[in-house]
Amino acid sequence: MENYNQTSTDFILLGLFPPSKIGLFFFILVVLIFLMALFGNLSIMLLIFLDTHLHTPMYFLLSQLSIIVLNHISIIVPKMVSSNFLFGNKSMSFIGCGVQSFFFLTLGGAEALFLTSMAYARYIAICFPLHYSSRMSKRVCVLMIIGSWIMGFVNSCAHTTYAFHVPYCQSRAINHFFCNVPAMLTLACMDTWVYEYTVFMSTILFLMLPFIGIACPYGRVVLAVYHMHSAEGRKKVYSTCSTHLTVVTFYNVPLFYTYLHPRSLRSPTKDEVLAVFYTILTPMLNPIIYSLRNREVMGALRRVIPRICTEKM
Repeated sequence: MENYNQTSTDFILLGLFPPSKIGLFFFILVVLIFLMALFGNLSIMLLIFLDTHLHTPMYFLLSQLSIIVLNHISIIVPKMVSSNFLFGNKSMSFIGCGVQSFFFLTLGGAEALFLTSMAYARYIAICFPLHYSSRMSKRVCVLMIIGSWIMGFVNSCAHTTYAFHVPYCQSRAINHFFCNVPAMLTLACMDTWVYEYTVFMSTILFLMLPFIGIACPYGRVVLAVYHMHSAEGRKKVYSTCSTHLTVVTFYNVPLFYTYLHPRSLRSPTKDEVLAVFYTILTPMLNPIIYSLRNREVMGALRRVIPRICTEKM
């Protein structure tokens, strides 16, 4: 068995892929998922840019969400599949681990708030359609985007600063596939109860409150839809809202379990499996859910593809 106790400042990421045929299968699967996420999110961004029918606040926010989730998966998977599996180099420098943790937490916090912004935009579009252009102006959208990034940045600074100022024991083997701060702090040579409290407060601020912020508008939407006379209108609204709720569920539920679960009851295997959902699967599902179940996106796709083919000819 490899000895992962060392005196250098490098961390060792034990990774997601075991050295076996099962590990090779997981490696191929993760690479395919990453390529699907890359192609899908880039396609969504390009489609929104090219089709003027999608130049609305909702799709502007969707393009920004695609940027976030694409960066989210890109800061983890390339390192995991290249260095950790292909080249067998499981080490990551102290600074490299800090950079990865910082961007992961920044993007994660921004994504949670972005999903709330999109729920608010849908609420306004359905319940106050005549006021949509004024309440969801370009200025409001920009403020939502800036606010989400700032809050994500502040949250990331707090967690990363704490995690990289605690003393670590001789063992630097992180039982995870990326530098996840809770997994890192299991190696700390001190009681981290302060951080556990901080994690709880951050979970309330960046997960629980945004989730409530999503649930309340959708509760109003359900009431509004209930009073609709048009069955076609109800079907369209339910289809539109269900796409967003699917993304929220895949993103929030694993995070709720991971960060609100007492550390004494956690297991590294469960944490890794749940982390796969919010770091790898959600970025792949984002373009699938928002395109295949969205008539406006499919319509834009039918308009843009013939135009591109005509221009090339």
